[in-house]
Amino acid sequence: MGNQSSRISDLLVHALNNLTQGDFKRFKDKLSYSALKGRGNIPRDCLDNANRIDTKNLLMKFYGGEAAVDVTIDVFTQINLRDSAAKLREGKEKGYRKKYKEDVKNKYEVIQNMTSLTTDNVILNRRYPKLIILDDPLHAKEREHEIMAMSRRDKEIKTKPAWSVVTIDTLFTCDKQGQTPQIVVLLGAAGIGKTMTTRKIMCDWAAGELYKKKFDYVFYINCRETNLTEQGSVVDMILKNWPNTNAPVNEILMKPEKLLFIIDGFDELRFSFDQTENLCSDPWEKKPMEIILSSLFRKMILPQSYLLITSRPTALEKLLQCLECSHYAEILGFSEADRKEYFHKFFGNKKQARQALQFVKANDILFTMCFIPIMCWIICTVVKQQLEKGEDLAQTSKSVTGVYMLYISSLVKPLSSNSKQHMQANLRGLCSLAAYGIWKRKILFEEAELKKFGLNQADSFPLSLNKNIFQKDIDCVNAYSFIHLSFQEFFAALFYVLEEDEETMEDSETPKKDMKTLLENYGNSRNYLMLTVRFLFGLLNEEIMQIMEEKFSCKISPKIKPDLLKWVQTNQQKYLPLSNVYQETCRIYNLEEFHCMFEMYEENFVKSALDHVVALTLDSNKLTQMDQMAFSFCVKNCHRLQSLCISYCTFAFGDHGEDVLPRRQKWLYQIQHWNEPKHSPIYLLCQVLKDPNCKLKKLELVNCSLTAACCRDLSSVLNTKTTLTELDLSYKVLGNSGIKLLCEGLKHPNCKVQKLRVQYCCITGAACGDLAAVLRTNQSLTELNLNGNPLGDSGVQRLCEGLKHPSCKLQRLWLEDCHLKDTCGRDLAAVLRTKQSLTELEMCRNYDLRETAVQQLCEGLKHPNCKLQRLILNRCKLTDACCGALSSVLSTSQTLTELVLGYNEVGDPGVQLLCEGLKHPNCRLQILNLSLCQLTAACCGDLASALSTNQTLTELNIGGHSLGASGVQLLCEGLKHPNCKLQKLGLWSYDIIADLNAGDSRAMVLCRGMTFVGCDLRNLLVNCFDISKEKHPELYAVKKIKPELYIW
Repeated sequence: MGNQSSRISDLLVHALNNLTQGDFKRFKDKLSYSALKGRGNIPRDCLDNANRIDTKNLLMKFYGGEAAVDVTIDVFTQINLRDSAAKLREGKEKGYRKKYKEDVKNKYEVIQNMTSLTTDNVILNRRYPKLIILDDPLHAKEREHEIMAMSRRDKEIKTKPAWSVVTIDTLFTCDKQGQTPQIVVLLGAAGIGKTMTTRKIMCDWAAGELYKKKFDYVFYINCRETNLTEQGSVVDMILKNWPNTNAPVNEILMKPEKLLFIIDGFDELRFSFDQTENLCSDPWEKKPMEIILSSLFRKMILPQSYLLITSRPTALEKLLQCLECSHYAEILGFSEADRKEYFHKFFGNKKQARQALQFVKANDILFTMCFIPIMCWIICTVVKQQLEKGEDLAQTSKSVTGVYMLYISSLVKPLSSNSKQHMQANLRGLCSLAAYGIWKRKILFEEAELKKFGLNQADSFPLSLNKNIFQKDIDCVNAYSFIHLSFQEFFAALFYVLEEDEETMEDSETPKKDMKTLLENYGNSRNYLMLTVRFLFGLLNEEIMQIMEEKFSCKISPKIKPDLLKWVQTNQQKYLPLSNVYQETCRIYNLEEFHCMFEMYEENFVKSALDHVVALTLDSNKLTQMDQMAFSFCVKNCHRLQSLCISYCTFAFGDHGEDVLPRRQKWLYQIQHWNEPKHSPIYLLCQVLKDPNCKLKKLELVNCSLTAACCRDLSSVLNTKTTLTELDLSYKVLGNSGIKLLCEGLKHPNCKVQKLRVQYCCITGAACGDLAAVLRTNQSLTELNLNGNPLGDSGVQRLCEGLKHPSCKLQRLWLEDCHLKDTCGRDLAAVLRTKQSLTELEMCRNYDLRETAVQQLCEGLKHPNCKLQRLILNRCKLTDACCGALSSVLSTSQTLTELVLGYNEVGDPGVQLLCEGLKHPNCRLQILNLSLCQLTAACCGDLASALSTNQTLTELNIGGHSLGASGVQLLCEGLKHPNCKLQKLGLWSYDIIADLNAGDSRAMVLCRGMTFVGCDLRNLLVNCFDISKEKHPELYAVKKIKPELYIW
């Protein structure tokens, strides 16, 4: 209070000293006869001889400190000293801000040190290391639900950088479009550090270290507390933050663009936010809190102000209903370096911190769980207690449920039988309260609710509830909550698995233990019940059941586990099987079931649950470390698994340290950590795949942001996994360094991979030497797909050295879009002359492929040793200049059965040359594709002649051309010939649909050709025109005769 009075005194003296003598006289004169603040006026005789100090004292004595400043400002304004009034007002506001910041700093710079026996406070900055925050501007509706760490992501992620990291000081900076977000939504899973981050923001802003010029005031709104308030206004929210009732509200509201409201815990609000009418725009107006918050979110109140909203991803869909435009960021948790820092800050003692860290790092699961701050805190708490008691650290559990159980059991001291009975009653009451809250969507509980469940005793279960004093209107109420929402979810799960006792069964206030309803609601929503169901599985772990009995003398019902097994197995049937391409049942499995089974951590349960699964497909997920552990654990115990397809997924790396640093700081990090072992993002998965019990045959990691480091781990899989025959790593940057590492595994004698696809992986010609070495060594490899890699002719030259080796058994080679030009034909021809195993060659989309390259290739195709069956040359800008050489191949090769030349500039002259080859008795071609090759009616006579002669051609695609009625008529002459063996004809065109629909004569010509007795036409690939008896009677007649025909 003394500091406040001194500050006001200095402010007034400074303002009065800046007045001229004349202005000071006018000020006293006005002051002596103006009745201000309802307090009358200072007597004239007191002011006549008063100097500036005396006048200040009179003002403070007569009006009081705060009012004295307001009176002075009013008088300055009345005597037209507007600059002086503005300066004093500014000084007053600065004083308010300074005082408010001091109070905020005092309030937020300390946090409660929640350990088992003490609740002393610690300095926030001594406990809070930085968290990784991922800038994520993707539309948030893609996030379906919360898993322990992150949420789902759309396929768009494949086009974005793996890590785009922001810090709390850059949340409100301009984006690439120069726009500053007014609303930032900070997402994060349970315990990931959302509230701690908001406290950090409040503390750093108050200390002048954050948003110093951006925001004059930052106000914190606790959503739990808001649930207890029925009506209020924005002004009430401001006043609630203010240390007393003298907040300068008018001055604060004058600059809304300088205000930041932090809405912490949106997911904890019980409001529906369905109402879009009756919103308010007046910050003073009192309305239901749902309306006030909705008006803030929709920018109806203080539209120029800024909002920072924290939420679990589960509530995002509801939040999206309220937001006009917002920016999204996501808290990922601690990096590995941050975890180490946290341990040292938590323990304080270097020796203990080192010992604890060494133990936790030795347990991959525990150390990974530490990336979630609340888990880090719990694990540190449990380990510290075990160290202090001299207990075996190995008892620390591997699952989240286990860690929570150890923490809670550490609160319990050895008890007498009477005390045990009392504690059991408290525990059951706590579980009932938690379940009651989960179903009622309640997080705060009043004393009356605690009494219902027998929790009003002073010695109720320690530290499970926090007691907080909240203001509800003018009445002070005691409200209680669990120390964290995840603890409420833990106890709610425990409610469902504890064996019944008579008292519980007869208690009408206790929620019903209806497991079926719980799982049905969870299956329908997969949001707020997610952690509860995970804990439900975790509590059925044998070790945890034993702890429950030993520590709490409570038994967990054994009947629950078979019910959960049946639920998991039934749930599998809900996922739609994919196409039977690989003659196996593929299922898109829900990742959440893996998390549940991982929490139980019992191999036999997983084996039974996944007994019928032979293939898994995981699509469009951002896999956190916890996801990977859960997924890997289940894959390890899925013993019949043969096919694993993961696409459009990103793997969160265990150590983000280097990834998240600015470029200029990375070198320092690399120097400091140069000797530490590096694991790739897919390390956990690869460890499981190397397990002897894993019989996987097919592995796809398509568009999964794989790095070169991933190839090292995959290479180790290839060294050991003799069952793996198919590997697809397409559509991400492996690069030359990655492919080099992969080739080491492919060359290993144990590697039995037959099909390798590495499409669009940024592999250049320099890496083809490594691939050639694989071809010389690996006798299992029969298919190699290198589409989309800029190999160039030099790369193909190196590759061909391996292809020509006697040990190479390759049958199919894909070189689509590989930047091939003119010299590659010579090298590939040399392969064709020697490699009798090669039956398929695809070279489409090589736009600079020259005619000389095709002509050279054809020399190899004509060689007697060449056994090529399929040649694909789509979209290579080929002209009729290469068709003579191709025609020569058709008349020579006894093995070539398919030639694809679509989307080239073949033209009518080229078709004429090709038809010469088709008519040769030695031609064995069955499929010819000439779609969109710039053909006209002029080529139809040549085609008809070829059709009437060639007895092997069964499929011809000449779609995309306007052949005209005369051209189609000529073609039909060939179709009608008895020697024509064509089964499929592609005759689609973009500009004849209307004519056909209108009954054009060309349709009639086609019909006559198709109904000819000698024509063996099975399929007609035309356009999708409506065939009806009224509009197209002849086509309709054809369809009646040959209903198996496909007409589109």
